[in-house]
Amino acid sequence: MDYAAAIDAALGRLHAEGRYRVFIDIERQRGRFPRALWRRPDGTSREIVVWCGNDYLGMGQHPAVIEAMHAALDAGGAGSGGTRNISGTTVWHRALEAELADLHRKEAALLFTSAYVANDATLSTLPRLFPGLIIYSDALNHASMIEGIRRNGGQKRVFRHNDVAHLRALMAADDPAAPKLVAFESVYSMDGDFGPIAALCDAAEEFGALTYLDEVHAVGMYGPRGGGVAERDGQLHRIDIVNGTLGKAFGVMGGYIAASARMVDAIRSYAPGFIFTTSLPPAIAAGAAASVCHLKGDQALRDLHQARAKALKLRLRGLGLPFIDHGSHIVPVHVGNPVHCKMLSDRLLDDHGIYVQPINYPTVPKGTERLRFTPSPVHDGPMTDALVRALDGLWSGCALNRTLASA
Repeated sequence: MDYAAAIDAALGRLHAEGRYRVFIDIERQRGRFPRALWRRPDGTSREIVVWCGNDYLGMGQHPAVIEAMHAALDAGGAGSGGTRNISGTTVWHRALEAELADLHRKEAALLFTSAYVANDATLSTLPRLFPGLIIYSDALNHASMIEGIRRNGGQKRVFRHNDVAHLRALMAADDPAAPKLVAFESVYSMDGDFGPIAALCDAAEEFGALTYLDEVHAVGMYGPRGGGVAERDGQLHRIDIVNGTLGKAFGVMGGYIAASARMVDAIRSYAPGFIFTTSLPPAIAAGAAASVCHLKGDQALRDLHQARAKALKLRLRGLGLPFIDHGSHIVPVHVGNPVHCKMLSDRLLDDHGIYVQPINYPTVPKGTERLRFTPSPVHDGPMTDALVRALDGLWSGCALNRTLASA
C-alpha cells in the first residue's frame, strides 16, 4: 500500500470539503487577557482579541492562581514523578481533590489529566463494577462520554437529546432488575442549551438508575459557589457521579470526578486511564485548587460573566444575526456552510484582529457550521463593539442570511 498517498487523499478530502483545521499560533499575555499576540507564519505578529477561548472567567490570568503555581513549582519542582499509585500523589493533589469534593458536596473526588480522560476512564470502568450495566446516553453527549461508553463492552441505549419521555420508554423496555445509569450533560457546548437535570433525575430514580452528569461547561460559572448547574438547580444530592474540568472556567488543566468515597475508591482501583497515567504536575494542581477556592466566593465574577454574554446576544439580536440563544454563556452564530465559516473566521482575524475558530463537522452536524463565541468578564464594551461591527459588515458584504434563531 502507498501509505503516503493514502494520507494525502485523506487530507485532500478535508480540504475539498472546507473542513481542514488550521491552528494559529498565539502568545497569551499575562494580565492582558483576552488580548494575545498572533505569531504569523511569516515571522510578523499582531495583537488580537480571543473570542473563542474556554478560559471562560479569565482565571488563567488570576494573581491567586499564578502565585499558587509559582509557590508549588518552587517547593516541589516541575513534575509529579510518577503515577498516582507510584510516588505521584502529593499534598497538592490531595488538597485539590478535597476542594473539588467540597465544591460538589460529595465525599470524595478523583483527579485525571483531562475531563476527556475522566469521562472515558470512568464510563468504561463502570460495567466492571456493575455487571450487566445498561448506560442510557443523551444523543448529544460529548465524544469522551460516547467513547467511554463504547469501550466498556456493556449495553447502551441512546435517548433523543433532552427527551425524558424517550429515556423513560427505553428504560421501561429493559429488564427491571438490570443495573442502569443515565449519562447526560448540564450545558451542551455547541448550542449552549441546558440539560433538564431534575426531570432526568426523576426518571432515573423511577427506574433505579444511577446518574452521571458532565458539568464541564458549567463548573465555576453556575451555582452559588460555582458547583455547576446541578448546584444552581438544587439537584447536587441527586447526582451520583459528577464530571468536571479544570481547564475551562478554572483556567488551568485537568479533569475529575466527584462521587461517594466508595465509588471514587472503586474507580481509582479499577480504571486503567487513572492507574497508568502520570499525575498532574504539582504546580498545576496547586493553581487549580487556588482557582476552585477563589471562585467559591466570587459571585460577582459569575454575574459579570452572564452580563457580558447577555450584552453580546442583545447586540447580535438587534442586527438580526442568526445566533442560538438557550440562556447560557455560549453564543453560537449559525453559518451553515464550512467554506463560508472558514472564510468568515479568516476575515475576522486578518481584517479585524478578532480570533474565533470555525466549528465544522464532525464537531457539529453538516449544515450547522458556526462561529462559537465565548464572552468573558473581561471582554469589555469596546471589544464587543468591534466584534459586532465586524460581523455586521461581513454578513452584509457576503450577503449571508439574517434569520433569528429561536430561543
